[in-house]
This record gives sequence, C-alpha cells and structure tokens, in this order.
Amino acid sequence: MKKNLLLTFMLCLLTQAGMAQAPKWVEKAKRAVFSIITYDTNDKILNTGNGFFVTENGVALSDYSVFKGAQRAVIIDSDGKQMPVNAILGANDMYDVIKFSVGITDKKVAALQIAPVPPVVGAPIYLLPYSTQKDRISTQGTVKAVSKIAEKYYYYTLNMPLKDKMVSCPLMNAEGQVFGLAQRSSGQDTATTCYAVGAAFALSQTITALSSGDATLRSIGIKKGLPETEEQALVFLYMASSQVSADEYAILLDDYVRQYPTSVDGYMRRANNWLITAKEDADLQKAAADMDQALKVAKKKDEVYYNLAKMIYNYQLSKPEKVFKDWTYDKALEYVRTAFSIDPQPVYTQLEGDILFAWQDYAGALVCYEKLNSTPLASASTFFNAAKTKELLKADPKEVIVLLDSCIAHCPQPITADMAPYLLERAQVNMNAELYRAAMLDYDAYFAAVGGKVNDVFYYYREQAAFKAKQFQRALDDIAKAIELNPKELTYRAEQAVINLRVGRNEEAVNVLNEALKIDPKYAEAYRLLGICQIQLKKNTEACASFAKAKELGDTNVDELIQKHCK
Repeated sequence: MKKNLLLTFMLCLLTQAGMAQAPKWVEKAKRAVFSIITYDTNDKILNTGNGFFVTENGVALSDYSVFKGAQRAVIIDSDGKQMPVNAILGANDMYDVIKFSVGITDKKVAALQIAPVPPVVGAPIYLLPYSTQKDRISTQGTVKAVSKIAEKYYYYTLNMPLKDKMVSCPLMNAEGQVFGLAQRSSGQDTATTCYAVGAAFALSQTITALSSGDATLRSIGIKKGLPETEEQALVFLYMASSQVSADEYAILLDDYVRQYPTSVDGYMRRANNWLITAKEDADLQKAAADMDQALKVAKKKDEVYYNLAKMIYNYQLSKPEKVFKDWTYDKALEYVRTAFSIDPQPVYTQLEGDILFAWQDYAGALVCYEKLNSTPLASASTFFNAAKTKELLKADPKEVIVLLDSCIAHCPQPITADMAPYLLERAQVNMNAELYRAAMLDYDAYFAAVGGKVNDVFYYYREQAAFKAKQFQRALDDIAKAIELNPKELTYRAEQAVINLRVGRNEEAVNVLNEALKIDPKYAEAYRLLGICQIQLKKNTEACASFAKAKELGDTNVDELIQKHCK
C-alpha cells in the first residue's frame, strides 16, 4: 500500500515539474494562440477549434476540418477579443491543415516564429493550449519520430498525450519556435502518443492560378485570397469569373485592385464588370472612374484607350435608352484613334472598323477591314467582315464571293464545325449570284464539316440549290429528307410537288398535294399547284375548280391562271 502511494506521489511531482519548468518564452508565445468558431449557411455554429498567428499582420494556421463547410468564421484571442476570418490563403485536406488571414483589430498581433529546422528525436517539445486565463501553462513531451512529407517538410510522432481540445495548438521547440500543429491521436498508444504536421508545411499552402477549381477550397464558403504574384492572380481572376457568383467575383476584383494598386488590368477588368452588371448610372460612373485610374497608372496608354473604346462600343451595342455622359460611337472612335496614334496596332484598326460598322458607316468600315486584311492579323473573320460590309454596300455579289473565298481559305483545312457557317454564307451569296452549282457544293462542304448534323431547313436550302442547278434527283432526295424531319411543314410539300411537276411526274405531284391538304384543308397554295397539275393532266374542269378554291382561300397568284385557263 505504501509502495503504491509513493509511486502516485512521484508521478504527481514529475507532472508538476514538467508544467512548472515551462520556458520563459511561454508567457509571450501563448498570446499568439486563439480559439476558432465556424458557422454554416444558416449562421449556426458548425465547428470549434484552435489556431495561431504566424505573422504580425494576421496570417494564421489551423486544421482544415474546422473550416470544411463553413460560410464564415471568427477567432477569439487570449484577451477575449473576437476578430473575423477574412480570407482562406491555402489548404490541404490530406494533412488537414489550412492557412488563412484574420481581420485584426490592432496594427499587429503576437505571432509565432516558424522553426527553421525540425527538432531531432528525443528533443523536448512544448504544446501551448488556448486559454484566456493568465495562469495557463504548457504541456511538455519529446519527439518520438520524424518523417518527411512533400519532399522538404516534416511530420512528427510525439511522446505526449493529447486531449481533443488541444488539436491544432502549436508545438514549440526549446527555443520558442513553432515547428508543428498538434493533430488527433489514432491507433494504439493514444494515451501517450500524438502526432503533428509541420508548421512550415501548413504555411507553404497557397492560392494558385487554378485554385478556383480546387475541390478542397471550394468546400469552404469563406472568400479565398489571391495568389501572391500579379501574373498568377490575373489567371486566377480569369478562371474565377466563370466559376463563382457575380457578387463573389466583384469582391475578388476589389481585392485584386487593393493588392495590386498599380496593375492596369485590375482597373480595366473591374470597369468592364461594372459595365456588365450596371443597374444605374452610378455603376457606369464607377466604371469610368476605374478607366481614369487605369490611364493614370498605365505605362502603355494606348492599351487603355483601346479598352475604353471597346467598353463604350459594347455599351452602345446594348442599345441603351438613355446614353451615359458622352459614351457614343463617336467617342469610342475618338479613343480608338487616339490609341492608334500612340501605337498603330492592327487590332486597333479592327476595332475602328467594328465601331464604324455598328454605326452603319459601311464605307468607312470597309476601308478599315481592307487595311486589316493586308496585315498579319488577317483572318477568316476579318475577310468575312469585309465581305458582309461589301454586301451591305450593294456591291456585285461576285466581289463579295472573292472576299468569302479568302475567308474560307484562311480557315483550318479541312474546315471544322465552328468555321462551317462561313460556307453557308458563301452558299447564299452564290445563290444570289445565280451560281447554283457552286452553292450546292458549299452546302455539301458544310454537311461534311458538321458531320451530317443538320436540320430540315438545311435540306430545304440545299434542295433549292440543287433544283436551280437542274440536279432534280438530288433536289427530290433533299426535300424528302426535309419532310421526314418536319412532316408538318407544308412549304416542303409544295416544293416537292413543284419538283415533280418540273420532271413531268404529274400524278406524283397530285399525290403530294393531296397529302398536304389532309394536313391543312385551307392551304391555298396547294390548290393552285393542284390546278396546274390537273392542267398538265388535261383535266381543265377540275383545274378551274382548284383555282377557284385557291382564290377563295386568298391566293393572289392564281388570278392569271384563271384568266388563262378558265375564261
């Protein structure tokens, strides 16, 4: 009995000695440790945990599990002050670590210094728990094992018991430097063993250009920070623009401008976002103010003038009921010409042409497009723009075709589906120029480019080209396909009857028209065509009755036929 009492007494002395002999730096270091509370989408408490500052401006570390699913979070420091978590700066779900920034209330906070080298096996270590009590003490242990993770960082096994409330508290070396974050014990010997992930590893977590698609980060609703370089941050903004809500994107733009105040891209991107989301003139005023600031910080002023011209051009394309300030096509032209006077880039000529085209100054637009087509910037789209402009100027269709030939010549060969609409445009111009066989070949090329994925309207248009090119069997095949895809469209059946009439298949034409009248007994054109078929079949009485029915139903084209055959 005395032996057991003596053993218990000695263990108590050892424990008290371990606590009492805490290093001198503990009192100061403990002020860097805080408590965390996270909240869900309903603003109810989701998790609680611990964390600590590693920079005086509020960068901190903790475990990712506390933040998963959170929409907001606050920390409570050792003085009981509550501060919001501003942004997530990086996370790793495998090792359960997270880095974040806190909206600190003072100029700076107490922060722990990251140990430059890992503690060796057997080295004494200290865990600093969170507490608002001044008599707080540390828990002491030793390093049991050290292993490498991610090539240059470390993971630790420790001779130290760990309570749940101590998870993510800092683990310190004898010099008062933090080397790890305490993690939950698992497996055997949990009463005497715990684990820690390296603090340097947690601090190395960052937001990268592609982080907006990271599942670990997306599981947290709290705003994400921006990458640490301007170039990466720009890519991050581009990716985020299609992956986050409009409100979240607007906040990211504000953060970018704040973090990179001399970046022209930040002001221009935010200005364009104001334009896209504008609900009132005040929003447009903010866009204008951002572009003014972009001009002030820009080294290449021409790029800002170009983007300002483009922004006003897009604004005018939206056809505003009331024009904001002097945001007119005329002003857009002034800005793009100013850009060109600073640096004569072909892309500025292209925008000038687009503005003139939208302003319906087709002659001026054509001059710009023709200039552009003599530069390395010439492309399928620039030749197409020139072709459409000539078409609107009522030029000879053959001149338009020459430009469309150049357009298609600048397409990748064989022509891909995204470029195939140029073939349809040339087919239509060939039809207007009465080059029907060429039009039919364009339709064939389009069919091949889109892999045969066409609709009934396509077959109808190709049928008309084939018919006028006197390719009657092809015309019959195409119109039959159009009817198969859209059997209720009566125009197709009338066209089918016309082709049959043209090749002398009068009885077949009659059958086609009777089918049309079953669908719509009041289809006047069918009666007129039926009368023509009956004339061909020497059935004049029936023909005149059909013509009379067509006239009764409102067909104005039948009068001449009645005059010729029924008087």
